[in-house]
Amino acid sequence: MYIDRHDVPNATPEALADAHRRDVEVQSKHDVRFHTYWFDPDNGTVFCLAEGPSRQAIDAVHEEAHGLVAGTVLEFDANATPLNSFFGSMPTHPVGTAYTAPALRAILFTDLCGSVAQTHQLGDDGHMQLLAEHNAIVREELAAHDGREVKHTGDGIMAAFNSVVAAVGFAVTVQRRLRERNEQATTPFHVSIGISAGEPVTDDHDDLFGAAVQLAARLCAAAGPGDITVSVAVRELCLGKTFRFEDRGELELKGLPEPTRAYAVAWRE
Repeated sequence: MYIDRHDVPNATPEALADAHRRDVEVQSKHDVRFHTYWFDPDNGTVFCLAEGPSRQAIDAVHEEAHGLVAGTVLEFDANATPLNSFFGSMPTHPVGTAYTAPALRAILFTDLCGSVAQTHQLGDDGHMQLLAEHNAIVREELAAHDGREVKHTGDGIMAAFNSVVAAVGFAVTVQRRLRERNEQATTPFHVSIGISAGEPVTDDHDDLFGAAVQLAARLCAAAGPGDITVSVAVRELCLGKTFRFEDRGELELKGLPEPTRAYAVAWRE
């Protein structure tokens, strides 16, 4: 399977629908099948999902159909990469129908804080009980906020959302539920959450949501117990909503070459 990226400033939904129609008309010549595409007119980006024998075959279809060759073509293992977990339901509009469907996703990590100390204090069974409570709360709220679990990380969950606003709303609800739980529990526990946002393929990261995944994981690691730490993009995409953000300044995040500005979601009020 392949996903490619086109940068098409000023393109219209109608023009993209026509280009996709032309791809489908000639795809069989190159043993390629284009499944769908995502078009974000605000960012001027298009991502196409296709299967075929090679990157060259994907390019050949675009070249013959309309000349709009992708800037990046990423190959991935459809069995190993949980594509539906990232994207949710795929666009299924009839060929030639004009539509927009941005490919930008919010990527979120949760982490059960102090897991090593909990294991020493409570034993394996006690720690696993707290983790089970974490999992239940997170999965209930993922369902309520249209989020999708990508994978369990051992002490937390990685998730994806179509909406950045929904991802932040999920995080706030989880932290408030945990606060209510801890007020009545014999053994309290806390969770840190990190959120970033990005498109599936960038020019300098050759994997699916690579930069966004790495940033979300690092923001989660930098968050304190009970905190929600987010990227600049997440804050900007929530402008005009009811969330409040506190500037955390430039953070030195492991694995990233430069300090990264981050914000905390003020959920406790």
